[in-house]
Amino acid sequence: MALELRQQLKLTQQLIMTPQLQMAIKLLQLNRLELLDTIRQELEENPALEEDFTEGAAEDPLTEPTESTPVETPPTREVTIEEKIRDDIDWNNYIDEYSSSGKIHFESERKDTPSFESFISRKESLREHLLWQLMMTSPTEEQEQIGDLIAGNIDQDGYLDVSLEELADTSAAPLDKIQHVLTIMQTFDPLGVCARNLSECLLIQARHFNFDNTIVTDIIKNHLNHLENKNYKAIARALKANLEDVVSAVNVIKRLEPRPGRQFSDDEPQYITPDIFVYKYENDFVIVLNDDGMPKLRMNAFYKNALKHDKRIPDQAKDYVQEKMRSATWLIRSIHQRQKTIYKVMESILKFQRAFFEKGIACLRPMVLRDVAEDIGMHESTISRVTTNKYAHTPQGIFELKYFFNSSIQRIHGEAIASASVQDKIRQLIESENPGKPYSDDKLSSILKEANINIARRTVAKYREIMKVLPSNKRKEL
Repeated sequence: MALELRQQLKLTQQLIMTPQLQMAIKLLQLNRLELLDTIRQELEENPALEEDFTEGAAEDPLTEPTESTPVETPPTREVTIEEKIRDDIDWNNYIDEYSSSGKIHFESERKDTPSFESFISRKESLREHLLWQLMMTSPTEEQEQIGDLIAGNIDQDGYLDVSLEELADTSAAPLDKIQHVLTIMQTFDPLGVCARNLSECLLIQARHFNFDNTIVTDIIKNHLNHLENKNYKAIARALKANLEDVVSAVNVIKRLEPRPGRQFSDDEPQYITPDIFVYKYENDFVIVLNDDGMPKLRMNAFYKNALKHDKRIPDQAKDYVQEKMRSATWLIRSIHQRQKTIYKVMESILKFQRAFFEKGIACLRPMVLRDVAEDIGMHESTISRVTTNKYAHTPQGIFELKYFFNSSIQRIHGEAIASASVQDKIRQLIESENPGKPYSDDKLSSILKEANINIARRTVAKYREIMKVLPSNKRKEL
């Protein structure tokens, strides 16, 4: 069989991601803060894009800014001094006092001047806090090196991550000296720091509060597993002690800190800035997009006029300017399209979940992305991008837009209920239970069935774990 090359003309259709579509999709899935960063970066990189600072700017930012006609101002009148000078001033003393020749000092920047970063407030780290306390004990050079190595291997919870043998191999120091320095550092603030496990951490704190050789230390050494499961009767039998004494010791242990390095954590709180505000006005709701701090963009008139009128621009420069003009145009239109899409999605959510906005979580309806997509005539993937990492400020609180989409739970009689409403119902039941006899998952399932909510025990357990609620045996209190 002979092989041959042949040309063939074929007509096909396929979806191509144009630069405009790529930018629109990218901006659609950004939250408000990410969008601001993108706009600031584009303003720095694109000379054809500029921020409009004029008040009452035109609605179409793609039009070039118009120069306002100058307003004729009245001629400036010459300023004359009309105040009369007093005759009783002693000019000789005045001149002698203010015209004395003294040293004139100009403060200049010196090389030994501390840098600006030295004045910036910074939170002290746990390692720095431990080393400061170690230096207060006047250590030897070898002890200082060992202490520095120990402090460098402390995790964020305050525990020593490595064994003493590994420290000995790294520092080439004897094991007894490392143990001596570790014992000293375990007395430092915060209490329980430099411990190698939870039991040692709690024992360090118990000894500091003079509970050594008591029932408190016996429980920490030998019965932490029973303490975790709140099996106080097993602890009382093993220690041959009264149940009241065990409960008192447990209350002491509860006041100890299991993670002593918590206060030195460098995790900063992340504050949520809503992208949308939903206000209730009389008997209706008003949707307002959060445009606070959002710059108004427009095309640069200089480059636009240069392309129209200046014929001396080289072709390479003209291509560059045209490319930047197209990029600026796509960005402005994509931002407008993004704002319109978010508004439409929030308007559709408000239509489906109006009872939630009026009464609360108990009235949240089951809803999926397809419901909103069909309502506003968009694809489900678009709705998914719009609702990702975006938050709405509502009369019921701040919620992520994804929160309004819930699976349905069938009722015994009546229409289905949203899974988020069921979780809220479980949370309310657990909060109102008797601490001495907490509800089991099976009991919670039975109570929900009595409330016309058909839900299995394993589903109750799944929702309880999602809400990070302990099981009934660990919620029990004496």
